[in-house]
Amino acid sequence: MIYFKFPFNEKLYSTDENFNENSVNFHSFDGLSSINFNGKIVEIHPENFDKTIISCESLPPDNNQSVPETKEEYLKNLEKVIEVIKENQLPKLVYSRRKIFTDFNIIDLKESFKNLCNSYPNAFRYIFINGENAWMGAFSEVLGKFNTTTHEFETMSLAGTLPISENWSEKEIEEQKPVSAYIRNILKKYSENIDESETYDHISGNIKHLRTDFKAKIKHEDLDNIIQELHPTPAVCGIPKDFCKEKIKNIEKFPRELYAGYIKIKTEETVQFFVNLRCSKLYRNSVHAFVGGGITAQSNPEKEWRETELKSEAVLKNLVIL
Repeated sequence: MIYFKFPFNEKLYSTDENFNENSVNFHSFDGLSSINFNGKIVEIHPENFDKTIISCESLPPDNNQSVPETKEEYLKNLEKVIEVIKENQLPKLVYSRRKIFTDFNIIDLKESFKNLCNSYPNAFRYIFINGENAWMGAFSEVLGKFNTTTHEFETMSLAGTLPISENWSEKEIEEQKPVSAYIRNILKKYSENIDESETYDHISGNIKHLRTDFKAKIKHEDLDNIIQELHPTPAVCGIPKDFCKEKIKNIEKFPRELYAGYIKIKTEETVQFFVNLRCSKLYRNSVHAFVGGGITAQSNPEKEWRETELKSEAVLKNLVIL
């Protein structure tokens, strides 16, 4: 079972579960696993969705006895991350954690998803239950969007995070620059003409990011190669990519699973790829919210902790508890 909405589109979609087609795929951060939903994409009428039961009882129990990082542990590990960055002169490395919420009896999943959709109209929003995996999320970072008719490819550089009311500092500006350079250099290999926008504010709920848009004409057969080169971008991993991926695996307390992976959605006109951020793994007796931030040599650990707390609200503040 999956339900989702595209950015700036309030139509609700699912798949018809026809085994001859595959339209929706969730890929893990490490690229080693995926969850696939068979069938064509179909629109779901709101009245039919209102009649649908998405029971909390259908969620798997959380028997992992996972203990989240405390603030003290997080700050201590972040100091290690900053040391690694300075020793290796890295532009940035992305460090994440899980926030585990257990203070509830039952969650109304359908109403929680509706809340999420209303809170983030500019995001790709989804909820799915697939055996032992159940996730919900909403984020607007586009890893790639390809028009199958015009062959135009779009992507974005999205990095730096602050509450909406605060002004950008050198830390956030410098954090976003290498993400743009990384994307620019990949696209140059596949296209001679690249359009690049000015950098501007991208609002996502209670926080904002710095964003730069890219457009280029590419060959259809190059699409998958471009996505593989782009993922994981410096916005969710770091630079250099392979070195940072290895450090992430060694330093972070939990595997990222689908968090910071990507979602592929194939329609007749487009192939779209969304980065899976601001997401949570759902259990019958807990919710695991995945949050992270881009760390640089100038990072302030206390400020980075506050940033992850803000990001965790994306799903948690929209939960309807019964």
